[in-house]
Amino acid sequence: MSVVRDLILQADDQLRYPTGGELRTMVEFLSGGARRLSVVRVLTDNEKKIIAEASKQLFLRKPDYVAPGGNAFGQKQRAQCLRDYSWYLRLVTYGILAGSTELIQQIGVVGAREMYNSLGVPLPGMVEAMRTLKDAALVLLGGEEATLAGPYFDYLIQGLQTST
Repeated sequence: MSVVRDLILQADDQLRYPTGGELRTMVEFLSGGARRLSVVRVLTDNEKKIIAEASKQLFLRKPDYVAPGGNAFGQKQRAQCLRDYSWYLRLVTYGILAGSTELIQQIGVVGAREMYNSLGVPLPGMVEAMRTLKDAALVLLGGEEATLAGPYFDYLIQGLQTST
């Protein structure tokens, strides 16, 4: 779930102390904590703005989603789409904090595949939605912060793409 936890569990599974390299990895991870927190703070403080921009871009690119018969047609369905945006943004922040994509994989990719397939929601639409979420989020981050956050969005997007 986090770099530190994973390294400790790996060493414990092998009945040994962490190696010097593993300890350096932990130090690097822990020293980057303030930067990860800063990125997460920007994303969480701007959640509504990010979701508003992402959904606006998605529905401009895919107007059929909000047209009669589309998955986001009507107030209830649109609200559910916006709820999912919020959920995925929160999931990405968890990954950034932990320095791990494990939660994104378990919940955001595997869980999403099962849920969206059972609801009849096309995964290519979710991939496009995650691209607009990434674009809207990274605009608010500086270059270094965007570089830190981008791979977590990319991991989610790639995971959903391979699920289709």
